[in-house]
Amino acid sequence: MGNSMFCFQCQETAFGTGCTVRGVCGKLPQVANDMDLLLSVVRAVGTAAYYIQEATSEILTDEVGEFIYDALFSTITNANFDGESILQRVDRGIQMRNQLIALAKEKGVNLPEYEELTWKGEKSEYDEHAHKMSVLRNPDPDSRSLKELTVLGLKGLAAYYEHAARLGYTENDIIKFMERALATVSNPNASQDELFGLVVETGQYGVTTMALLDKANSTTFGTPEMTHVNIGASNRPGILISGHDLKDIKDLLEQTEGTGIDVYTHSEMLPAHFYPELKKYKHLVGNYGNAWWKQKEEFETFNGPIVFTTNCIVPPTPKASYKDRVFTTNSTGYPGWKRIKVKPDGHKDFSDVIAIAKTCKAPTEIEHGEIIGGFGHEQVFALANQIVDAVKSGAIKKFIVMSGCDARMKSRQYYEDFAKALPSDTVILTSGCAKYRYNKLHLGDINGIPRVLDAGQCNDSYSWAVVAMKLREIFNAESVNDLPIFFNVAWYEQKAVLVLLALLSLGVKNIHIGPTLPAFISPEVLQVLVDKFGLAPISSVEEDIKRFVTA
Repeated sequence: MGNSMFCFQCQETAFGTGCTVRGVCGKLPQVANDMDLLLSVVRAVGTAAYYIQEATSEILTDEVGEFIYDALFSTITNANFDGESILQRVDRGIQMRNQLIALAKEKGVNLPEYEELTWKGEKSEYDEHAHKMSVLRNPDPDSRSLKELTVLGLKGLAAYYEHAARLGYTENDIIKFMERALATVSNPNASQDELFGLVVETGQYGVTTMALLDKANSTTFGTPEMTHVNIGASNRPGILISGHDLKDIKDLLEQTEGTGIDVYTHSEMLPAHFYPELKKYKHLVGNYGNAWWKQKEEFETFNGPIVFTTNCIVPPTPKASYKDRVFTTNSTGYPGWKRIKVKPDGHKDFSDVIAIAKTCKAPTEIEHGEIIGGFGHEQVFALANQIVDAVKSGAIKKFIVMSGCDARMKSRQYYEDFAKALPSDTVILTSGCAKYRYNKLHLGDINGIPRVLDAGQCNDSYSWAVVAMKLREIFNAESVNDLPIFFNVAWYEQKAVLVLLALLSLGVKNIHIGPTLPAFISPEVLQVLVDKFGLAPISSVEEDIKRFVTA
């Protein structure tokens, strides 16, 4: 507890154990501690809301749920580095907590004596309470592991739920689960059996939430379809939009139409090109750059303004030329960067971004050509006959699910090398920014079926669960684990954690994850996951291909 901070939520955490001086992501100790404080307040709000609703069957206002998922999302890796905006959420949360405590008293509801609720919430005690209520507050490493595994899963769930909610798709049962989960995590006496059950249940609700977001996106923007995406650059000024929020890019496309400005996607926003209601805009001209971690150099060459709708932000260097033309919105934030204004109707106002874009020169082209994507479950079902015939004829021997995240560590070269080394009778099923390791390798096709099928964003990993269930039905297999599918998942942050929990909750076994195992999973908890689900780390490219692909 003498450390300046402690954070072990991402794959790149220092020494594989935890960041104690400064986040590898660039997060400063004070911001990390402010986030610990916010998480304590979120647990308090969730706990109070859960007990009130259980005792009275009263449905609380949407404001409570909105606070919970926004606050959780803002603490996800690389989303928000702005301590001031985190503390604004703390202030709002303490006010909400106190209102809930008063409501409980009025209704005759006895709230538990958890420190999250008994703490007075004085500003002078913010730092002290943050240190006291960090992840290290749990002395038992296994209970801590299970609680943090749940909390990190909840962060991923909150991210996906926020996107769905912004499109008007909500489900009160999901919010109630988040509140119940936060109440359980707050309980210092929760048993390990109870906590392990909660971990699995978090995965189950992860499936529900990803299904909700899938419905929200496809209903609003049309069913994703196979699309060739330009990766070059035009000769007109451009705006680069990053993150995951499709509602934001729709607003941006509407407001830039006819202005002479082109819009480019970046990193996880690439799948916007797959949706009919977005790709119809002719000035959505392509995808610029690669995965999030290369943004420092790629933002320099883009020349125009950049909009972050979600993570992942990489703090700029002091000499970065682009730092004065970056905008943030939703749960993201960075000190000194401009915020997107929100109109009274909830839509974003991109007029300031457009004004800057008009003064900028066109992007510098850093590559050219096309990449292909848009293979959500409906598009794959449209190819079902081709795929089934290819499997039956032996043209396709195995599917490799390589969803997840990309990041900086040199060990991630494994995923590119793995893709290159795969036999020509294998098909990669991908989603998330992990695809940038191999979606430009020109691996060819099998009977017209591309060998890299990109479903979209990390949340579109749901598509591969749907596809796997359909293949199980087609081939009359007892379970997904009897199909010729190998799961080799790369993880970095909390949305990938939720995807993993979702797959485990569906009974998927023998998933390999890498490039390293999570620091927040204790050896004992890991052994349970190994024994129950066959979870294992990656090995060498040669060994993994020999054991799981060509065997």
